[in-house]
Amino acid sequence: MKVIISGGGTGGHIFPALSIADALRKRFPQVEILFVGAENRMEMEKVPAAGYRIVGLPVAGFDRKNLLRNFSVLKKLWQSMRLAKQTLKTFRPDIAIGVGGYASGPTLKVASRLGIPTLLQEQNSYAGVTNKLLAKRAECICVAYHGMERFFPKEKIVLTGNPIRPNLELDAGQRDEAYRYFNLSPHKKTLLVIGGSLGARTINQSVLANYHKLVQADVQVLWQAGKLYADDLRKQLAERGYTDLPLYDFITQMQYAYGVADVVVSRAGASSISELCQLGKAAVLVPSPNVAEDHQTQNAMALVNKQAACLITDADAPSQLVDEALKLLSDDALRQTLQTNARKLALPDAAERIVDEVERIVNIKK
Repeated sequence: MKVIISGGGTGGHIFPALSIADALRKRFPQVEILFVGAENRMEMEKVPAAGYRIVGLPVAGFDRKNLLRNFSVLKKLWQSMRLAKQTLKTFRPDIAIGVGGYASGPTLKVASRLGIPTLLQEQNSYAGVTNKLLAKRAECICVAYHGMERFFPKEKIVLTGNPIRPNLELDAGQRDEAYRYFNLSPHKKTLLVIGGSLGARTINQSVLANYHKLVQADVQVLWQAGKLYADDLRKQLAERGYTDLPLYDFITQMQYAYGVADVVVSRAGASSISELCQLGKAAVLVPSPNVAEDHQTQNAMALVNKQAACLITDADAPSQLVDEALKLLSDDALRQTLQTNARKLALPDAAERIVDEVERIVNIKK
């Protein structure tokens, strides 16, 4: 079997894609997998590091604020369609899988024109424009939320959940190891702050401005700040007398980070929410306002409506985020309620379910 997996841009697209690839390789050891991503984006580093080949397209997203800049975007889209066609004709996959992100549009569009079956993985509760356009010719659309028939043909939808990074759950004996790894105390409450793979300015600034409250409450903070923000945050914290913090550009050992976390502050990307549910973590979600159709707020509300998470808007975060996190850290009963309800919303084995659909589609083709 030959499979193309296309998409990326952020960890929210890349990690599910890698989980699908790993599940394919586990079930079909002889499978050939080729990734198609966007040049100069995160996938061009993360995918080869995971042991897979990748082709980069010059594709870029449309600039909604400055329409004149879109002439170059259209040129890059045309170039990407040509390169995608060349790649597909050379590799000759049995199926093309789109996980969202810039590269998935041209790749799956060309694949469907060439008669190659396509499968879409829609991670969010509000479908993206690209997937809505590609859905008409897709064989199957794997989703993580109920009610997605308002976006896609009902007969094509399969509820699989979102694949998450493997090995995120620690054994009981590994928690002490995790505390040692980050040089944290097992006797203090721990707040894990993650702004996604690239960081989140509002979350970082909100925690920085109110860091003294966390110190006064004797709460230890484990912080993934993002490579754009980490150095400046370290400098500002040092100026205030806070040094030697476990503050990272990017946390590679996320299983340890989740293992020590009593409460998690996070954006509301689909992958983050899937991880929080599967691990049963109490979370304060701060949806990004800079995403299409405000889909992160809708992702978050799917949990809030089930009393499985708390929500603070991006605008309210500077004044309310740290106070809400401290309230949750001090309220054991509420924290337990959120943890229990989050686990109820988890859809485990998502990657394996998606591979079930891949196998079904390829067998029909053959």
